[in-house]
Amino acid sequence: MNPVAAIGRSTLEGLRMVGEVALFALAAVSHIPRPPFYFREFLQALLNIGYFSLPVVGLTALFTGGALALQIYAGGARFSAEAVVPSIVAIGMVRELGPVLGGLMVAGRVSASIAAEIGTMKVTEQIDALVTLSTDPMKYLVAPRVLAATLSVPVLVGVGDAIGIAGGWLVGVTTLEFNSANYLRNTVDFLERWDVVSGLWKGAAFGFIVATMGCFHGMRSGRGARGVGRATINAVVSASILILAANYMLTNLFFSA
Repeated sequence: MNPVAAIGRSTLEGLRMVGEVALFALAAVSHIPRPPFYFREFLQALLNIGYFSLPVVGLTALFTGGALALQIYAGGARFSAEAVVPSIVAIGMVRELGPVLGGLMVAGRVSASIAAEIGTMKVTEQIDALVTLSTDPMKYLVAPRVLAATLSVPVLVGVGDAIGIAGGWLVGVTTLEFNSANYLRNTVDFLERWDVVSGLWKGAAFGFIVATMGCFHGMRSGRGARGVGRATINAVVSASILILAANYMLTNLFFSA
């Protein structure tokens, strides 16, 4: 019966963790509209999450767009359908690759940073000091970061989409010998508004996941350097898995019809 008991313990532990994350996310959302609002912490989080993540998201999108153009051209050449390269690159970037890769890059950078920062504050008893000073850690540490990530990641996704399409255009014009005007015209003609909007909604959801998981694991960090390191790893892994799962659910919701 030991294997059955182990499966039962793992299942109960997983369900307990899901419940804790859900309650933590609800608490974070509920603290955002209630005063006081720490505007300075929000601006600092907005700078760290949004502006400083722009280089890695931009480079990822640029090379992804170029590689996508090469792959689509190679596949389309088998069916004499090379002309679909501009439209497929644009749709693929704004619907899927832009939001998902942008979210994963932000998760690797921001979720780890938030978990390490809050975990270190817990280890050094700075969070206890906040409570002593009658400052709610959820309102001071969690709410500004969650709001900043939810607002800034869609902007990063939009910039990444543009850079990714530009990367596909650059490869198409310089390597695949497309006409620049025709390439851009096909991109604009086949790209619909909902394609872009759906990607931005995904970016908002992914930003919320990244900040929530970083704060959650940081607040639950164990004592010592090992506890902070484990919290950082758990934040990145859980945020990445939830981003991929949320991407499937949102894609099914937006485009199932």
